Amino acid sequence: MNSILSKLKNDSILSRVLRNSGYLFSSTVVSAALGFAQGILVVRLLGIEQFGALTAVMLFASNVNRLLSFRMSEVTVKYLGEALARDDKARAAALAKWIGIGEALTSVLAYLVLFFLAAWFAGDAALAGYYRFYGLFLLANLVYETSTGVLQATEKFKRVAFANLLQSILIFLLIGLAFLMRWSMFEILVAYLVGKTLAALVVTGSALAELNRELGNDWVRAPFRLVTDWKSIARFAVSTNINGTVNLFARDNIPLYIKFFVSDAATGYFKIASSLINLVMLPFEPFIWPTYAEITKTTAQKQWQATRGLLKQVSLIGAAWTLLAGGGLAVLGWWFIPFAYEVEAAPVMVCALILLIGYGVANIANWNRPLLLALGRPNDPLVVAAVTGVIELILIVLLVPSGGYLVAAGIFSAYLAISILINVVRGLSEIKRQSQMVNGK
Repeated sequence: MNSILSKLKNDSILSRVLRNSGYLFSSTVVSAALGFAQGILVVRLLGIEQFGALTAVMLFASNVNRLLSFRMSEVTVKYLGEALARDDKARAAALAKWIGIGEALTSVLAYLVLFFLAAWFAGDAALAGYYRFYGLFLLANLVYETSTGVLQATEKFKRVAFANLLQSILIFLLIGLAFLMRWSMFEILVAYLVGKTLAALVVTGSALAELNRELGNDWVRAPFRLVTDWKSIARFAVSTNINGTVNLFARDNIPLYIKFFVSDAATGYFKIASSLINLVMLPFEPFIWPTYAEITKTTAQKQWQATRGLLKQVSLIGAAWTLLAGGGLAVLGWWFIPFAYEVEAAPVMVCALILLIGYGVANIANWNRPLLLALGRPNDPLVVAAVTGVIELILIVLLVPSGGYLVAAGIFSAYLAISILINVVRGLSEIKRQSQMVNGK
């Protein structure tokens, strides 16, 4: 044990990842616990069918945002991070300003699209108002992704963690009040909207303060001409957007497919199962972007051995946790679900165990897409996700109407595992190819 701790202490790259992940992890643990508890309260307040309907309202707004988002946090981390690493503050200032403006425009566009599509998707005017109301979080998050990218690129992960923690505490308190007062779906949506708005204000304010500290107060005057490679930046942004769109239809829309092909109750069961799986994923969500930031640095400096070492260490940690947490879920979930949610255990637990296969692979190889992004191959995960996603959607249309939500869970879990493993093979092959070029082989 002492030798392992000594190795971790002497590994500066892994130490930074663990430290920065720790900031996110500490708040994520609290946020997840609060989110898990508030989910239980919402199910017990609304019932499984209305809970499924609520899931659809919130997911629709989030997915419209994803559809039109250019993943500005990823763009910012890659290009702003590289500029800061080279101490090119003029370029960094121009990137921060113009990326932020681009995100603001797409956020406004996203809300307009949501506003006009709400009536069609909801089916009636009264329910459409819920969609439009909750969709206001898109305007509150006007430059949220750019701001998050700025804080990640400057290694201020603690501030993102703090904002997420504040959001979780506020939402939990408001939902607790709604539960005690026996309020309706509308008050639940108010709680989530207020929490998201608070987090957006904190993250945006922190990013602006960090930019002023790093680049000076005049960074907002940086002219467009200081960035000469906008075509490559635009290609990267479009690629991440297309990748997000593929993920939207292949991954994020699964509850909506279940609602369409099965029922609101089935959507509710799937959502509860996903919440349980989130506990297994909990420690490794915070790992992804600190790992991406370090991979970007090591690949930019062509430190291939350091990159391989980091990936191996993160994967070993992921495998150990997945076995431990997954085993705990399989044993304890059967009695916990009826006790906490007041619903049958079997419809949820079978679904959760199916999902655990795909998400377990995602835990172990959580770096699969960030590695390809850092290697300058953003199209690779896009192609993989598109091809496997098309197959997944065909199977869902053919099999889910008769097979139900458990079949949907199985198809989705297989999609996750297969697409991630393909990305892993492609990423490691690219590292090998580039390291051989450096060594002259």
